[in-house]
Amino acid sequence: MNAAAAPAFRRERLIRFSDCDPAGIVFYPQYFVMFNGLVEDWVDAMGIGYRHLIADQRIGLPTVRLEADFRAVSRFGDSVTLELAVERLGTRSLTLALQCVGADGEMRMQMRQVLVTTSLETHRALEIPAALRDAILRGLPDAG
Repeated sequence: MNAAAAPAFRRERLIRFSDCDPAGIVFYPQYFVMFNGLVEDWVDAMGIGYRHLIADQRIGLPTVRLEADFRAVSRFGDSVTLELAVERLGTRSLTLALQCVGADGEMRMQMRQVLVTTSLETHRALEIPAALRDAILRGLPDAG
């Protein structure tokens, strides 16, 4: 199922000193940390509970593909918006479109990420759990 028209899930984020390199700009791997946090917030906002998914149900969401484009720098103290939209929902995987946009509307960074649902016991792919699939299909809450 293609879900490109699904509304984006958003979170405001302040760029912190710990996100930056000595030049005072975001050290690029920190974007991956920020987006991982956004995925956790998204799963929580859908009522699934990221901790519940991982710790109780023993279902993981590892990344199997990642494409990133860095468009402009983000600096210590900048306010940015992190956005997540479901681009594709498969049987065992989902593709997310993620972006970081500055308060001025400038695209700072964008990426496409493919996550696969896996058993944390066997580390094999599983079908996306029904509750997670249903929550995604209902649409994303706009946490603007």
